[in-house]
Amino acid sequence: MADQDEIARRSAQVMWADDAACKALDMRVLEVRPGYARMEMAVAQHMVNGHGMCHGGYIFTLADSAFAYACNSFGQRAVAQNCAITYVSPGRLGMRLVAEAQARLQQERSGIYDVTVRDEAGATIAEFRGHSRTLPGSLLDTPAKT
Repeated sequence: MADQDEIARRSAQVMWADDAACKALDMRVLEVRPGYARMEMAVAQHMVNGHGMCHGGYIFTLADSAFAYACNSFGQRAVAQNCAITYVSPGRLGMRLVAEAQARLQQERSGIYDVTVRDEAGATIAEFRGHSRTLPGSLLDTPAKT
């Protein structure tokens, strides 16, 4: 039996192989381990509004992606049941944002995960909470593409 860190790494590889959204937004997976994921994204010109701020959908997508990688890190197929986000501060052009997702509860087929999005100075940009639901089958039944 593979150890849990190996399962988390392989799960992230399987997800990344078909993750067009993260690739299109130039996100990077920095770290994945069981119940945990850390991802980053730089705020690009196309992500800022008329006020020069990145606030809303792009930040949600980064937080939701970290949440997805954390919930799927056990090798099982998991999806979001619901998510809520509170925006604390906007991102700005050129900022490197890091989303850190951590399992708070994993019980039977349900999980609760908290995600904090911070800028490179460590200031909080957003707080996200997601509830996951594990589906039948294994994520690792799909061979990882390299």
